[in-house]
Amino acid sequence: MGNRRHWRGFGLVGLVLIGALALPLPASRAQFNGGTGAAATTNAASANGARRAAEQITAKELKEYLQFVASDEMEGRDTPSRGLDLTAKFIALNLSLWGVKPAGDDNTYFQRIALRRSKVNPEGTSAEIDGQKFTFGSGFLAAGIGGTASGPLVYAGHGWVVKSKNINAYAGLDVKDKIIVTFAGRSPKGVSLSELGEARRGEDWFDPATYAQTAGARGIIVIPDSVRLNNWETLRQNSVKFGRPVVERFQKQYGTPVPTITASREMIEALFRGESMTGADALERAAKNDPGQSFAFSPNKRVSFTVSAETETVYTQNVVGVVEGSDPTLKNEYVAIGAHYDHVGVGNPVNGDAIYNGADDDGSGTVSVLAIAHAFAAHTHPRRSILFVWHAGEEKGLWGSRYFTEQPTVPLDKIITQLNIDMIGRSKKAGDTNPRNKELTGPNEIYVIGSKMMSTELGLLSERVNASYLNLSFNYKYDDPKDPNRFFFRSDHFNYAQKGIPIIFYFDGVHEDYHRPSDSPDKIDYEKMQKVARTVFMTAAELANADRRPQVDKALPSELTSR
Repeated sequence: MGNRRHWRGFGLVGLVLIGALALPLPASRAQFNGGTGAAATTNAASANGARRAAEQITAKELKEYLQFVASDEMEGRDTPSRGLDLTAKFIALNLSLWGVKPAGDDNTYFQRIALRRSKVNPEGTSAEIDGQKFTFGSGFLAAGIGGTASGPLVYAGHGWVVKSKNINAYAGLDVKDKIIVTFAGRSPKGVSLSELGEARRGEDWFDPATYAQTAGARGIIVIPDSVRLNNWETLRQNSVKFGRPVVERFQKQYGTPVPTITASREMIEALFRGESMTGADALERAAKNDPGQSFAFSPNKRVSFTVSAETETVYTQNVVGVVEGSDPTLKNEYVAIGAHYDHVGVGNPVNGDAIYNGADDDGSGTVSVLAIAHAFAAHTHPRRSILFVWHAGEEKGLWGSRYFTEQPTVPLDKIITQLNIDMIGRSKKAGDTNPRNKELTGPNEIYVIGSKMMSTELGLLSERVNASYLNLSFNYKYDDPKDPNRFFFRSDHFNYAQKGIPIIFYFDGVHEDYHRPSDSPDKIDYEKMQKVARTVFMTAAELANADRRPQVDKALPSELTSR
């Protein structure tokens, strides 16, 4: 859309041959601390070789890759989707051309992940209120959870319970064997989703779906906000075409999911007719996130609905490759470098654009890891191996990284560090007063998270490499277990840290185009991307050439041991 570059008719092979491959440089050694004499000479040679390789990562190369990965033809790279699969094939083709070793399943670059996807079957889906029938699509929408619900109704406003804030939408209500009427996906005022650890879900806090499942409710009727009402047809098409995917292997259950429908204006009027709150009041309260008093509907009101869902198994994939190390022993250890290559797909239109391209999130990380892989494969092979993992499903809940760390394709205890790149392509411009860009880093600045949390040595190495190379401004604002944004929980490094692997997370900050269709390649600061990618490369090279792995000398803070 707009001035984004399109790639129809442009062959993949033509794209991936950008730039000439140079001959590999000889690998050499480095240590955590500088040496003297022969050791110092060896370290200097190693640093010079790594610098020459790092300089092969260019803004031009990054831009060419990103204009493909974040093009409209990739359709926002949802998990799963055709666009995500095409992006995976693009990454794998490049790796193959460069001689990067496949490290996925069955000697391929792909680690397959089975998903169970439920899609609504409109023909078997119906609803009725006091004898008035409603048709799927025009009268209501449904999530891909099959089942039938009938019985009395209770109104629960936002439908949340947050014990730490003394919030309970169900105070005085018995929801067992009843249908809950609640708002659409809105947490209560004063509660940020980033505050809530997922491991405590169902114990310390409950969203409407979790509460319904654990408290014995029969179903949920959602009062939509204006966004859903204005994008009704898109939501209808998505529920039938794309459905609701979950990872078969490790989906969390908090009881049996209950069938859920979203009411139209007409259904809302019928639902609240004769009650203490009118349908218009309910819609207004949903729009303002102002729940009002919870109550039980008239016991004489008769409501029932059935959702028919078709379930199928589909697949997505992580993309995994290895540049093998040069040392006969140390090559069995790995420095892992990763990014998530998915985004959020096609969604609600903004200014007529419905494709969420994800150029910064995380196209910037995706192509930076690709360029780093190219530089290692073509120009230097350090002592340890370099493991590259492009994770799927990060936007769905860190699916790909969790899958990889539970089903690793290399021994997990041989991964000495994981370097995660998630959003490094945007810069705050001088004079920018947009409050949505308040926390965006500048052209020579990047947030660094986690480098010091588990390993003192890793933190020192990270700073030493940066200071001796490009000397970026490392901002540690979010490097805090009590960070209210909880960024440590929100990207793929988290699952590696949970397994005891020290990590570094590079991040440019949330900005005005975050999770919007306007996150497009033309807004990227490619010179900044080049600097950060080169710095990550140099850090990985130093780790890969060191005499020993960074010691984990700190327990992961208790605030970070669960999501």
